[in-house]
Amino acid sequence: MYARGKRLPLYVAAMSFTLWGCESPAPTPARAAPPPLESLVVEPQHAPLERLLDGRIEAVNQGTVASQTSGRVTEILYDVNDFVPAGAVIVRLRATEQRAGLQQAQAALREATARETEARQQYQRVQAIYEDQVVPKSALDQALANRDAAQAQLAAARAALQSAQEGVAYTEVRAPYAGVVTRREVQVGETVAPGTPLMSGLSLRFLRVAVDVPQSAVDQVRRIGKAAVYVDGRRIEATKLTVFPEAASASNTFRARLELPENAADLYPGMFVKVAFVIGEAQRLMVPVSTVVERGEVTAIYVIDGNGNTSLRQVRLGHRLAGQVEILAGLAAGEHIATDPLAAMQRLSTATTPESSG
Repeated sequence: MYARGKRLPLYVAAMSFTLWGCESPAPTPARAAPPPLESLVVEPQHAPLERLLDGRIEAVNQGTVASQTSGRVTEILYDVNDFVPAGAVIVRLRATEQRAGLQQAQAALREATARETEARQQYQRVQAIYEDQVVPKSALDQALANRDAAQAQLAAARAALQSAQEGVAYTEVRAPYAGVVTRREVQVGETVAPGTPLMSGLSLRFLRVAVDVPQSAVDQVRRIGKAAVYVDGRRIEATKLTVFPEAASASNTFRARLELPENAADLYPGMFVKVAFVIGEAQRLMVPVSTVVERGEVTAIYVIDGNGNTSLRQVRLGHRLAGQVEILAGLAAGEHIATDPLAAMQRLSTATTPESSG
């Protein structure tokens, strides 16, 4: 009895240890399935069929400002690559002779005004006394002739004054429109005559593209009348298309001119661009530009298969049109692509990252 009483606590402790060791760990809660990615089905769409040609950008407003009077160049206010506001003075000429002529014209005008006033008043006096039969008809005719002559001299003096003012204004050569100076033709101290080139420039506000259209495509280009310019991955729609009515005898091509939108960014005269003339319509695989991922030299799209798995697939792009881009290779009609590349990237990185063990 005594011996058994001593062993009981050991037996109970052993049983307690065994029961505690057999307890199973608490179950790990299952991870919630992520929500499905938003996707769209790639289907062929009607898109313009285009003929690509090389074109050259030119400025609508460009030219050379020449002197309209004689004089010596005293000041040149702008140089090459400077922006010039419309109406700004670009060159000043010595105006001593022109200002002297202006002063003479002003004095002649004052004299002619005084003579016209005197002759008019004299005619009014003679006419009044002629009605009272105090003077003969010849006196009235003489006063009338003097008045008319004085009025003619006054008109000539006013015209001479306007010409003298123009001569002074010509000594300050102004920019006809806002633009950039491309060439300076004279130096300070040179003497110029009417017609001497002073400065060349162009405006970047209005640009156009000149391109030669082959004879085989000119009928479609004229009939549809739509074109665009591709530059650095951007598509710029032409606001107006003009096809010249005759072909060049040497190349049998027709000159075409595309007017670009006002203040087209990053375009400069002399640049070569790709001009796309719409000549019909075709079926193309088009996807939103926002679904495309560009990483360095790799261009890809997140594709979702039938099991919901996401993969990044490299594609080859074509032209862009109204927020969409053409897929030339890498996708097939009927496939699903992710509309949110960022969410697709996070989903793919989560799926490929191994879970840490406890």
